[in-house]
Amino acid sequence: MAMHRFSIERAIPARNLLGWRRSFAQLAYKKPSVAENDPPIPKIPSFDYSPPPYTGPTAAEILQKRREYLSPSMFYFYGKPLNVVDGKMQYLFDENGRRYLDAFGGIATVCCGHCHPDVVETIVKQINRLQHSTILYLNAAIADFAEALASKLPGDLKVVFFTNSGTEANELAMMMARLHTGCHDIISLRNAYHGNAAGTMGATAQSNWKFNVVQSGVHHAVNPDPYRGVFGSDGEKYAKDVEDLIAFGTSGHVAGFVSEAIQGVGGIIELAPGYLPAVYSSIKKAGGLCIADEVQSGFARTGSHFWGFEAHGVVPDIVTMAKGIGNGIPLGAVVTTPEIAEVLTRRSYFNTFGGNPVCTAAGLAVLNVIEKEKLQENAHAVGSYLKERLTALKNKHEIIGDVRGRGLMLGVELVTDRQLKTPAKVETLHVMEQMREMGVLIGKGGFYGNAFRITPPLCFTKEDADFLVDVMDYAMSKM
Repeated sequence: MAMHRFSIERAIPARNLLGWRRSFAQLAYKKPSVAENDPPIPKIPSFDYSPPPYTGPTAAEILQKRREYLSPSMFYFYGKPLNVVDGKMQYLFDENGRRYLDAFGGIATVCCGHCHPDVVETIVKQINRLQHSTILYLNAAIADFAEALASKLPGDLKVVFFTNSGTEANELAMMMARLHTGCHDIISLRNAYHGNAAGTMGATAQSNWKFNVVQSGVHHAVNPDPYRGVFGSDGEKYAKDVEDLIAFGTSGHVAGFVSEAIQGVGGIIELAPGYLPAVYSSIKKAGGLCIADEVQSGFARTGSHFWGFEAHGVVPDIVTMAKGIGNGIPLGAVVTTPEIAEVLTRRSYFNTFGGNPVCTAAGLAVLNVIEKEKLQENAHAVGSYLKERLTALKNKHEIIGDVRGRGLMLGVELVTDRQLKTPAKVETLHVMEQMREMGVLIGKGGFYGNAFRITPPLCFTKEDADFLVDVMDYAMSKM
């Protein structure tokens, strides 16, 4: 039990730890058992790939080294951390060769699927020729990818700055907004997530699980959450809070407003309809720029659109992106207009590794795979089907309070009381553990840590969707 305590506690605020230990003891995890009248445990879909034998260190050996040499702030989703040694498309394999359906890694890094052959081949070809900084010399890879990326964005959004991560991209976007407007004030949303540097942590405002690094000039608006928010799905009423922040929290002028179209870490929360158009209007009247954080919702994940903000009928001034952009390669980008981009010519701005040939070649390969394999259409079709099945599951299990999201960016929030919407935090951990044991990996998030985040690679199939839902159904039925 010592290993269970070590690895899970890091994900839980200290003030809640004692109560969590007591609750978890009541739901002590056990492998699924089959009673006489139980339905059969769902079987993982067939897949034509077997990884080579693994001969490296065991999970226990790796965990010991991590404890000794890596950051003490690191945490793990499972009581017995998973040692992932191989991946292929929508599947991961552990040290024993066991296969898991990856219904979460799509938002973490992988867009096209683990080790997609086209992306891998492109990376290998490029790294065999050149891996170098792009600051002082010319190389076609960065220019070709910038052109292709700009072609996917509306309006005058066509100047690209490459970074190494989403954190860097959001830091740069906020700096550009401040330099361009001459103002310092930035408005972001409560329950948002924008990165791990000081500025982006200040804009994140998730102080329940993350350090709330206070930044001067950062203001947090009421979250337009259709499920838990005070105004339900009335986006314009939430938007009034931004007007009030501008009028009473600033000098009447702002540098910018930053938000995700669908909050990822926040629990897969779609912003209330009508919210972004109203807020963008208020920000522009105050002289500010609108920043769309597409790190998690971009690159066809929502299915209906290539970018999350498009579903709201708005065009931002700056768009940030990362994660799926490189299918596992460290890559991020900021795209803006020529007018706004010009502000960085007043000082010397550069990024040593941002836009290097290997990463940008990988990024272009990802765009090509999305087009060639029609992954946006697949995200829409499979995501809609999966959401229908999850909604039907909600009608069966009282513990499911809400099913939400779009495409292959879906959330399932668990509650112990639907009327009070009491977060089912311990039950969420319990179901996750059982699903892992049956071969399905999903994420979790939300302000209370009680929302499943279902964000698989975009090559997910309807058969995969059925397996995921059947496993969740079984785990909940056995709870």
